[in-house]
Amino acid sequence: MLAGICKGFFCLISTLLNTKSKEYSGCCNSMTNQRNPKRPVLPMTCTSNQFYQECESNIDCPQDDAENILYQNFSNGDFPVDKKGHQSIPYSPRKTQACKKIPVTVTTFVRHTRHSNGRKKINEYVKERKISRGSYGKVVLYRNSISGTPYAIKVICKSRLRKFRITGSETAMTDVLREVSILKTLEHPNIINLVEVIDDQKSDYLYMVLEYVESSTLSNILETKERIDETTARRYFKDIIAGLIYLHHHNIVHGDIKPENLLVTASGRVKIVDFSFGHAFEDDNDELWRCPGTLAFTAPECCSDTVYHGKAADIWAVGVTLYSIVFGFCPFLADSVPDTYDKIVNSPLPLPEELDSELKDLLQGLLCKDPMQRITLDNVAEHPWVVKEGGPVPTNFLCSCR
Repeated sequence: MLAGICKGFFCLISTLLNTKSKEYSGCCNSMTNQRNPKRPVLPMTCTSNQFYQECESNIDCPQDDAENILYQNFSNGDFPVDKKGHQSIPYSPRKTQACKKIPVTVTTFVRHTRHSNGRKKINEYVKERKISRGSYGKVVLYRNSISGTPYAIKVICKSRLRKFRITGSETAMTDVLREVSILKTLEHPNIINLVEVIDDQKSDYLYMVLEYVESSTLSNILETKERIDETTARRYFKDIIAGLIYLHHHNIVHGDIKPENLLVTASGRVKIVDFSFGHAFEDDNDELWRCPGTLAFTAPECCSDTVYHGKAADIWAVGVTLYSIVFGFCPFLADSVPDTYDKIVNSPLPLPEELDSELKDLLQGLLCKDPMQRITLDNVAEHPWVVKEGGPVPTNFLCSCR
């Protein structure tokens, strides 16, 4: 009885949250950024919903005159804190391998001015236009006034995210810091590149300066096209797998693979973005307890009260993504949160009889409900459907950390 009440209440909260998110749109976005109703990690109060409402408003964050950061030693997930107990950006990458040929610049001051054309400036970056807005912040196109290079800058309001508690010990700001810590170590053609972090402790804003590519999210492409042809779907899928193999090889779990977090560039290359649900591990033990970021892409093993393996859950999410590319919708989506969980755990994978046998075999391997029997990324890279055009997925990307 209590579980049913919790599920119903969670469904109501989820519906309210879904109406506020504007950053992403796509075939499966009606169930984005949900949590497991059996073990909720979001506080089920009006405060959590208010966070999303505030982040959608245009009201500026109040300035925060924080004291100097007292940096402490940190390892996987343990971030430095200031005298007020606020976590902050570490000034060096995590202890595992760093593949960056050019280290991420960490700037500890911010200066707000105006360019000669009247546009707002952040240090040397001149604002051009807003790209998107989401619950964790907004992404704005800026141009370097010296080099003329465009960048996508993710603007984070620290005080708001600190108020939003994700777990008993973590806030939404923890997710942002974890994302920065992960991106500071990565360099791969199928992963978005972090260039600079601007984190002035006297400012309430944090800025992530990311490479800008003329692109569209895969979810937007799926919205405009009823169906993507098999050749294009295969090319997109290979890029996703190449990026994910690189991440898993470096003991990093993305945690929220879905079309909304996949950018397709003008040349057709796919780049994985948004590591706010990511986790980095010091070894091969990838056990997690917190649910992934998006319900429609959540693996069955994440729907219980036990730990699960993050890499296997990523593979499931890739399977749902491929399914949505091929068919234009997610396989286990239902009208409510509890019903969606029930379909993920119990319903068989719906596949039409006329589907190509190799593609059917691949989808069944990716969306195997038993994580121990689920296909591995190495086997995906060499699967007959994948190698049918253009050969196997390239997995020999040279890392400077090797």
